[in-house]
This record gives sequence, C-alpha cells and structure tokens, in this order.
Amino acid sequence: MSAESPGQKHGFKSFFNNALRPKKSRQTLRKGSRSTTDLRLAARSSVDEAPPMPELAPLHAHRLKYKELHAAVDTQLGERQDYTEIIHSLGTLDLNGNTGSAYEYNDHRPPGEGDIASLPSNLWAEIASYLNPAEAASLAIASITLYRHLGPKHFMRLDHPSNLTYKLTFLSGIDNTLPHHLLCIPCAIYHRRTQEGTERLKPSHVLNPLFKCPNARNTGNPPPRHRITHGRLLPFTFVQLTMRNHRYGPRYGLTPDTLGRRWQRDDWSHATRFHIHDGHLLMRVTSQTFAAPGLTPSAMRILLYSREDYWPYFSACAHWRDGELMPACKCALDHIPKVRQTGGLQGLEHRVKDRIAGQIFDPNALTTLCGFCRPMRRCPECPTEYLIEVKLCEDRTDGRFKQAIVVTRWTDLGDGTTPGGIEWGAINGTNGDYDSFEHYSKRGIASIFEAAFTADTLPGQRVLSLNPKKKKLGEKGNGWY
Repeated sequence: MSAESPGQKHGFKSFFNNALRPKKSRQTLRKGSRSTTDLRLAARSSVDEAPPMPELAPLHAHRLKYKELHAAVDTQLGERQDYTEIIHSLGTLDLNGNTGSAYEYNDHRPPGEGDIASLPSNLWAEIASYLNPAEAASLAIASITLYRHLGPKHFMRLDHPSNLTYKLTFLSGIDNTLPHHLLCIPCAIYHRRTQEGTERLKPSHVLNPLFKCPNARNTGNPPPRHRITHGRLLPFTFVQLTMRNHRYGPRYGLTPDTLGRRWQRDDWSHATRFHIHDGHLLMRVTSQTFAAPGLTPSAMRILLYSREDYWPYFSACAHWRDGELMPACKCALDHIPKVRQTGGLQGLEHRVKDRIAGQIFDPNALTTLCGFCRPMRRCPECPTEYLIEVKLCEDRTDGRFKQAIVVTRWTDLGDGTTPGGIEWGAINGTNGDYDSFEHYSKRGIASIFEAAFTADTLPGQRVLSLNPKKKKLGEKGNGWY
C-alpha cells in the first residue's frame, strides 16, 4: 500500500480528513455523473408522457358528454329509438332527482272538473257508447261532474241478467273501499263478513258460511269453487280474501299460509300450500298412498279412482281424462319391484341370475321410472303441471318402509278478482281459449313455486304435454279408465 493511502496516515488532521470525506456511494449522486443524468431524464420523460389532468371528475365528464351527444329526443313522445342511447343514458341519470309522477308532487295543478264540464253531455254519451257496461259505469262514477253528464242509465244496465259478468267486474273494482265486506258471486252484491279475520278452509261436508247469503243453500245457483281432491273444495271466496290481503292489507283478507292444510282420507295423504306470484295465487297439492307391487288393472283403478264420482283421489284439473295422466300413473305403478320367492328352486334361480348379472336384489331399493312416466306433464288447456313419483316412505302403522306413489300438482288460480278470469275458468273447464305453453313458455309453474320456498331446485325434468294428440273425448274416451 502506498504511503499516500488514507489508511497509513495517523494523527489529528488525518482523522478529520477521513471523517469529512464523502463516502463512495454518495459519489454517484454528484453532478455530472452518468447515473444521475439517466434518472433525471427518465423522470422528465415520464412527466412529459403522462396525460394531462382533466378539468372535471371522470364520472361528471362522462355525464356531460353523453348529455350533449344524446340530448335530441322525440319532441312529441319523448322517447329514444336507439337502444344504445337508452343504455348510455342510464349513466347520466340524476339518482337524486324526483322520478315519481309529475302530478304526484304537483299540489298546485288546476282541477279538471272545468275541462270535463266544458264538453257537452252528448259527447260524453258518445264516448261511453264505445265502452262495455262495466267501463261505462266506472267512467260515470269517476266524479260527480261525469255522473251529471252520463246519468244513472249505465248502472241500470248492469242489473240486466245478461250483464252479470260486467257487474261483477265493476263491483270488484271497489274492493279497496269495503274491507269488512265480501263480494258474493251468486247475489252479485257485497255481504258483511261474519268471520272477519278467522275464515278457515274446511271439508266440503261442513257448512262454512263466510257471510249471510240467501243463496247459501241454493243448489241451483251455487257459489264458484274448485275441486282440490276427493271431499275437498276451494271456494272462490278464499281466493278473493287472499288476493285482497295481498293488494290492500291484512284487514281485507287472509295470508296464503292460512290456506294450507294436511289431511288423510281413503288411505291417501294430502298436503296443500299456496303462494302469490306476480299478482296470481299459485297452489301446490301433494297426494300419496302406499302401493303394492304387481297390481292388476282392476286393482290400479281401485287405488286411483274414487267409486263415488270416478275422479282420481289426488288433485286434478278438469281435463284429466283427455291425455296421458292416468296411463302415466299406471305405468309408474308397474315399476314397483315385485317380491321374489326366496325359497326352493325358484329362489335359487333368482339368486343365480342376480349373481351372473352382478347385482343384488333389494325389494326396498329406489324405483326408477321410464321415459313415459318420469317427465313432468303440463295440461295444454289450463295452467296445471303434474309430477308422478314412486318413493320409499315409512308406514307409521307398522314402522316399515314401503313403496308409495306420489302425485304433485301445481296450478295457477288466477288473480282472484272475478270467477270470469282466464285462469280460474281454464282449470274448471269453462274457458277453452287458454294455452298454457304460451303463457308459461319460459318458466314453469312448478319452478316458480318451489323457488319461493327453498334454494334447492327440482331435479331436471322434461315438461311434456298432458295431451300431445289434442284429442278431447272426455268420458267417451276409454284411455282414462
């Protein structure tokens, strides 16, 4: 090492020189060094390449931009014909603005009675002539000024027997003003409720009046009702009460949960449940009974049909005779495994065949249905769907597990306004213009109902037509029996 090396110098002066001398790592940051120049150039270039800061916030600039580009709308209708503009305009909407009706928040708008009174009575009569009796009566009752122009003649038209349907339609429109009354369909007037808030469904042989009606025991003019199962009916008044509660509040009717029931009759167990979806009342009826294997055709008829009216014990719509509902039930009963003889040569033959096939016979195994009886069936003439299953259930009388046939029905009961609704008329067979595959083309009734009560969905099932050949023979046909 040379004598000029700092490590060879000793003394007080050399100590201060070494202490104040800059370190080697600091020399790279001195002016004129190559690395320092590269860092400064890189920083300056990054600053030059960065985009300029916007004058407004990005979201606000986006709103202003699309407001300017898409400000032109139809001056007559105020509509946007371009769907792309509609989607972009959603981002420019002011969420804090008032989106309600223009008249809802305008307390200073002038009354319209002056405009109504300015038109002559003959003009209002001409307008009412284009309306049906129910609509004309609704127009006349809208205000005292309209009533003075139209008079009481439109209400007198509703009393004609041929206009009973229009009268019921008109009366159902004032349900919200009568929470303590209920519309009587046979009388076409409102009666006072005698069991207000405590109405309950009861068997058909129990007299259960919800109001005092002179036609309560008149068999010639019975109230509208629907057959749920053998010995159980659903009066239309309960559909009214449920939908009134849904529309107007608890004072007007009942909740759907109060309509559900469980009962047993003729060796069949039944359970009903109700649900409101999109303004319609949906019903599910589950019926099951134990079935022995290897039933003969006559034994199947005894198991499935009531000998009183020759209707099925389970729930069915008015079109159950036309189609493949009963043949599918009989096919499902044929799939129940038969009991084998375990002793003797016949039992040995069965065991040898099972060993060769590599399987073990179990009389309590799960039953697999075929492609004819397994799919879900939908009635093409009414909003009703069926699912036929064979399950292993416990018989509580002896504690054993047995095979049981289970028939589940989902149906749409309508909006509950009048019995003239398309759904209520379709399931009772009075409306022949209903097409269920058109009304429920995207989603089935069973899927809508089950999704409302459980996160689990039904197993994937094909939905086939209950009457694919569209033959309407009724009792004249022999396939249903």
